[in-house]
Formats: sequence, C-alpha cells, structure tokens
Amino acid sequence: MRPLHTCSLPVLLSAALLLSACGGPADAADPAAEAAETAAGDDGSSAGASGAVDLIDNCGTDLRVESPPERILTVKSTATELVLSLGLGDRLVGTAFSDGPLPDDLAGTTDAPEISDGVPSQEAVLDLGPDLVFAGWESAFSADGVGERESLHEFGVSTYVAPAACQGAGAKPESLDFDRVFDDIREAGALFGAAESADELVAGQQELLDGIEPIGGEPSALWYSSGTDTPYVGAGSGAPQMMMSAAGLDNIAADVDDTWTSLSWEVIAERDPEVIVLVDADWNSAEDKIARLEASPVTSQLSAVRSGNYLRVPFAASEAGVRNAEAVGSLVQQHADLAG
Repeated sequence: MRPLHTCSLPVLLSAALLLSACGGPADAADPAAEAAETAAGDDGSSAGASGAVDLIDNCGTDLRVESPPERILTVKSTATELVLSLGLGDRLVGTAFSDGPLPDDLAGTTDAPEISDGVPSQEAVLDLGPDLVFAGWESAFSADGVGERESLHEFGVSTYVAPAACQGAGAKPESLDFDRVFDDIREAGALFGAAESADELVAGQQELLDGIEPIGGEPSALWYSSGTDTPYVGAGSGAPQMMMSAAGLDNIAADVDDTWTSLSWEVIAERDPEVIVLVDADWNSAEDKIARLEASPVTSQLSAVRSGNYLRVPFAASEAGVRNAEAVGSLVQQHADLAG
C-alpha cells in the first residue's frame, strides 16, 4: 500500500482539530466570506491555491478536503456513476456493490476493478490505498463493512456519503426533490475538484427534465421495489416519489413519510393502482415480480395487473443519482407506449 500522509490527503476532522493538525489559520473564517475570497481553479472548481473545499457537514461528520482526491473507491452504483459522469474515471482505484451494469454512455470510462459484489471489508479497502471512500449508502461505513468513518480517518482515508442517503436525525432529507439531487451533484463536483463538470451535468439533466411532458390524468401508481409476502415500495419522501411526481404518477404510498416502506398486499388492493412501476434487478427482476403478481389471487385482480400496465426502472436508477432525470423520461415514454 502506498504511504498515506494525513495532511496531504483529504482529511475529515472536526474544524478545530483540522486547523491545528493541517496548519490552517488561527481563527475560523466565516464560510461565506471564505467562499467569496476563494479563487476558482482551472476546471471551474471553488478550490483555492491549496485546492481546499470549505468545511461541510456530511451526514453529521465534519468534512473538509485539503485537495481533490486522486484515488477514489466507490461503494454502490450511484456513487460510481456520479464519479464517472464527472469525467473522473481515471481517479477510481476500485468500485464495489454494483447494482447492475453501467449505462451505455458510461461503459468503458474506467478500468477500475470491482473488488466486491457487496460491501467490501476495511482490509480490502485499505489494500487499495484510496484517499477517499465515496458510498451511496451511509450503512456501508460500519465495523463489518468498509469500516467506521472514524477508523478510516485514522488511516488517512477520507469518507463521503451521498447526502441524499443520510439517515441520522437532522441529516436525512425531509423530502427529496430534483433541486436537492442537483445540489448534491454540485457538492460532489466541488469536493472532487470538478465543479465545472458538475454544473454541465446538472444543466443537461435540468434540460432533460424541462423537456418532459408528464403523463396526463395523474394515474395512481405503485412503486414495487422488492419483497414477496410483504412488498417493499416507494413511499412519500424519497427518490421514487420524486420521480413518480415528475412523471405525473400519483403514488398510492405518498402518505408514508419515508423513502421506502413495507405495504401489505391488502392495503395495495384497497388502493388499487392503475400502474405498477417495477424495479428491475438481477436478484429480483421485473419479470419475476410480474409472474408473482399475476399468480396471486389478490394481486391478479389489481387494475394495473389486469391491464398489464407495468413500467420498469433499473435498480441503479431507483436511488437518488445521475440516472433519475432519464428515468422520469423513460417512465413517461413507457406509459405512452402502453397507451398505444
């Protein structure tokens, strides 16, 4: 493993410890004033001469990057695809926990190996010598996962969680929307020294959204993610709700204040969705879900099942990330194709 030097790498510490350990100014600067005085880098980032990014709160952990990370390990497809979409495939030293194949426009943009089909161990992570681990799920940072954040920081490895995936009190988004997703893309762009690329990515996704005409009539819909006896469905405050709303679908579980929730088939039958959005994954495919829906005496009578009104979303697009805007357009187009 290449040597790690704490103050020359992105470091996550409390503000006071960071200033004393890495030679920061004696007095903490006002973040807004500091940002105003910071000169833009060559790629449009907000980093100054040192490449530092202002202190931010990342899921309750203080984060300040002294220079853009050069050796990034990603955990989950949402993290990997964001790094690649920012044009930083050459900085990836490894990926883990892929939810499916990369979309066509990102295929071949990195040679980084996938070191695990699940959450890798801390030992496997440290063997790669990353200077930052970027996870799409906060739970990846655990003693039996890639390691607790504090533990990795002691090895000189920074950690970053996609903000939309924060779960702690005061950190979890109250209700996800595209503005928040785009803010998260910009934050990652600043963190990785690719602010200009992030702005271009957001502009392209906003243009895509602006060109989508939502489905007329707001048909009621179920977002069916996983589960058999009791299905796990998209609820009222996360990425599924955000995409359904943008597509013009009326989520039958919108009254549940969570990202996903368990909803009994009896409740689903009472609400009788006109459309079912099926999350398609290798381990739980859309076709498997359809077979179960059509075989059950209860679900076979749902309006959506009787009419075959199924829409599909790949698992990697079902969580907050760079695929969400495209997924909205796909839902609308699939619905139009069903209508003939």
